[in-house]
Amino acid sequence: MPADTTATTATKPPMIWDPLVRVFHWTLLLCVAGAFVLGHFGPLEMTLHFYLGYAVLALLAIRLIWGFVGTKNARFGNFVRGPISVVRYLLTLPSRNPSHAEGHNPLGGWSVVAMMVVLFLQVLTGLCTDPDDYLNIGPLAPYLPDGWPRMALGWHHKLGWVLLALIALHVGAIYFYKVWKREDLVTPMITGRRRG
Repeated sequence: MPADTTATTATKPPMIWDPLVRVFHWTLLLCVAGAFVLGHFGPLEMTLHFYLGYAVLALLAIRLIWGFVGTKNARFGNFVRGPISVVRYLLTLPSRNPSHAEGHNPLGGWSVVAMMVVLFLQVLTGLCTDPDDYLNIGPLAPYLPDGWPRMALGWHHKLGWVLLALIALHVGAIYFYKVWKREDLVTPMITGRRRG
């Protein structure tokens, strides 16, 4: 019986994503989706939208810290690569062979950075908005010069669509890897391990 346990452990696929990265990913998805839906279709009073924005900011802060002190695949230094690595990786995309990247590939690494930057700007502009409805004033808006809160509101709306485009690219990439490269990227983000 102990020998079988050792054999099973030896053949178990290595851990790709630690629990913090996985919980961050799915919680961020729920918060961003909820904030987007409430921002476009929710009630006039945006209290819950603001709370979800605060949650996104907290999640980004945790992920930023974890990007420097976390596990190997969670660290920015492990997946943010220079332009030559990105171009080399792009040249491998037509091949049907799975990439078997341990963590984010060079292109996916920059996708993570882009998403985090846009999310941070989205939260920051939300904190600065004042739509002149006397209800949904961001906590930083009263401290800004005249005109800035309205400008922040405009950018908040524009960045929402940029974020939606990045999410669509992200989902499209997952589908591309599943169909073209026969590589499942979703299961590791749930279980932490690659199938097989």
